[in-house]
Amino acid sequence: MARSVGIVVPAFRPDVERLRRYVYALDEALDPAAIRIELDDPKEAVPGELADLPATVNAVPYRRGKGAAVTAGFEALETDVLAFADADGSTPAEWFAVIVDRVRDGEADLAVGSRRHPDATVQSHQTLARRFLGDGFAWLAGQLLDEALYDYQCGAKAIDAAAWEMVREHLYDAGFAWDVELVAMTAALDLHIDEVPIEWQDQPGSTVSPVRTSLRMARALVTARHRAKQVRNSRLHTAIAARREEPTALVEKDE
Repeated sequence: MARSVGIVVPAFRPDVERLRRYVYALDEALDPAAIRIELDDPKEAVPGELADLPATVNAVPYRRGKGAAVTAGFEALETDVLAFADADGSTPAEWFAVIVDRVRDGEADLAVGSRRHPDATVQSHQTLARRFLGDGFAWLAGQLLDEALYDYQCGAKAIDAAAWEMVREHLYDAGFAWDVELVAMTAALDLHIDEVPIEWQDQPGSTVSPVRTSLRMARALVTARHRAKQVRNSRLHTAIAARREEPTALVEKDE
């Protein structure tokens, strides 16, 4: 029996026509049991413009952050595989299906799309500054985390529902660092991660400031490493944590 797939598309003030095309493409390529658009701070007309899509639209009148939006979407799904794809459609639907199938077929607990893998195909590159900062971050993450990947931040990932149940209580970052935290905690729990080279195309109109976001991501990376060490019962990191106020996991904030 085929395992069911649920897809979350986190969207902050999206290009509506691009998002519509992408949702239809995802539906055709994967035939998922459910698609949820987690829509942050939309213009008043946007939810109505998306109402006829083969998807549930959960509109929130403020910006939660990508991590919080994806977490909320995963918590609402009841499928065997949970996946998310960024709303700009940079990962074509047919390549997103390749990522999802690695989990659906039981080859991985977490499948991570990769733009920087040597076998990946990049149709349109980011600016030189974004590429430099992204490559530098990926290198640093590979030095600090248990799982060395070419690309931690690609907005296309899928996780087995049983693995999500193990990982979910260890995720705290509401923003873009959530991707890194997901990989770090999955590795710390000794679950299998598969990096999947994809075809990818940079889309214009990003709301991310590369320098400011890179500084936040660097701090978040150190935090993710610390929490991963706690999960692995490091005495040093457990002692450090005991001196700090315990943060609230994202799934607890939603309760």
